[in-house]
Amino acid sequence: MSNPGMPHWNALKWLLRYLKYSVDVGLTFSKCSEGVKLIGYVDSNYANDRDNRKSTTSYVFTLCGSCVSWKSQLQPIVALSTTESEYVAATEAFKEAIWLRGLLHEINFLDKNVVIFSDSQSAIQLCKNPVFHDRTKHIDVRFHYIRDIVEKGIIKLEKIPSEFNPADMGTKCLPVEKFVSCQKILNFDFG
Repeated sequence: MSNPGMPHWNALKWLLRYLKYSVDVGLTFSKCSEGVKLIGYVDSNYANDRDNRKSTTSYVFTLCGSCVSWKSQLQPIVALSTTESEYVAATEAFKEAIWLRGLLHEINFLDKNVVIFSDSQSAIQLCKNPVFHDRTKHIDVRFHYIRDIVEKGIIKLEKIPSEFNPADMGTKCLPVEKFVSCQKILNFDFG
């Protein structure tokens, strides 16, 4: 951070308060009751970094309802639209899903297809419709590989309402009620 200011100080105070009141929160792992399902949630926050206008990618993967992988990180590019930001986030989630799927297949543990949920209808349509679009022609080819994965049925990308997308908690500061709701969706243990 080359130019710290009051927003950074406020973020630090928020983080310390969060840590103080969340010492009893933990991950819970339980036995799968209905077969092993790897489910992902992905979200992004368009141009939310004030210093460089990059977007934030967030994804969470659950196995049998318990968190096994998650990430929240600035995107490597400056997205030119919300759709592009969500599409780049979906690409990152797909790369993680492919790796997790391979690992679980290697140990004969996965018996269902992988599903990733996104709250962005436009990103889902861009994945499923490979037709050339003027508004998306600038998107780098490396992000389009997810179209092949969706087309082959290796991973499904489906819509989820924003209020039920726990990846939202990795993109921005949320009100307490929404943050706790995300934690409950992911089966966090509140001690």
